[in-house]
Amino acid sequence: MKTIKNINTFAICLPFVLLLTYPIFKELAFILALYSTMLTGFLQFSIGVKMLIDNPHDRALQTYMAVVASFFILWLINHRLNYNHFLTYILFPTPLLLAIYLSSIIYKKPNQ
Repeated sequence: MKTIKNINTFAICLPFVLLLTYPIFKELAFILALYSTMLTGFLQFSIGVKMLIDNPHDRALQTYMAVVASFFILWLINHRLNYNHFLTYILFPTPLLLAIYLSSIIYKKPNQ
């Protein structure tokens, strides 16, 4: 569990660390920070899958995976609808909320 907490902390801190280099690298730092949020999402999704495999009856992890699946399904539907404003406004904050939710699940679990 300690390794998972360390990976999650790295994934969350990476975009902020890249933004700190803005005075040196200017726009490149901003672009890399935006791209690193995708890496954060991938790492968190991978952590969520691993934790769900280890604890298949954990309701919080099941909820996390259901919301992740719903996010991507709605994203596909939104693309098919040529980006409906209502769906876009729903989808925009969802990755941030998912990151906060999974982090709260991870940090509430005791070290093993």
